Amino acid sequence: MKHALDLFCCAGGATKGLQRAGFHVTGIDIRPQPRYCGDAFVQGDALTFPLDGFDFIWASPPCQGYSVGTGFGDRAKPPRLIAEVRKRLRPYASVIENVMGAKAHLYNPVMLCGAMFNLGVVRHRLFEASFPLLPPPHKCHGKEVDRDLVSVTAHGPPPRWYRRHPGATFNIKTWHDAMGIDWMTRNELREAIPPAYAEFIGRAFLATLA
Repeated sequence: MKHALDLFCCAGGATKGLQRAGFHVTGIDIRPQPRYCGDAFVQGDALTFPLDGFDFIWASPPCQGYSVGTGFGDRAKPPRLIAEVRKRLRPYASVIENVMGAKAHLYNPVMLCGAMFNLGVVRHRLFEASFPLLPPPHKCHGKEVDRDLVSVTAHGPPPRWYRRHPGATFNIKTWHDAMGIDWMTRNELREAIPPAYAEFIGRAFLATLA
């Protein structure tokens, strides 16, 4: 079995996908993660944790510093760590994941969305891979698209979702079903990617080895 390292793992959205692709996954996060779903967890700094001994490394640096329209008021803007993470990962088979606002900071990123995997969520994320990665066809807008797609943000589903479901009550189960995740809290879901993304990328990496 191949061993993967999930840096900045949070509760393990990427970890679950890598497990489904066939990896043993160790997660690293600076904060305790009581609901982490992987095979092993280490509370530590992803910027200093030793990287040797793993076949594949996944990194999801904090996205807040790259998010478009995020207001911080008098608070300091979160650090942008992609360049620092890339420098660490350069010798390794790896992927760096982040939000669409980080596009200018990533090298030839591939975009994935829930609609590519028949999920119920519009969640565009970018992936810089050290190996070739060809994304599936993408359509999450237009008349031919199922408008039940939700957005996992502070605002919940778009208004059109409610028009399609008169009288329906939005709750966390809506997000769980849309993301393919059933073990996270609402706040953890906001920071997660659907496991389907990481499963797709993990299988693509294993195919390059074959």
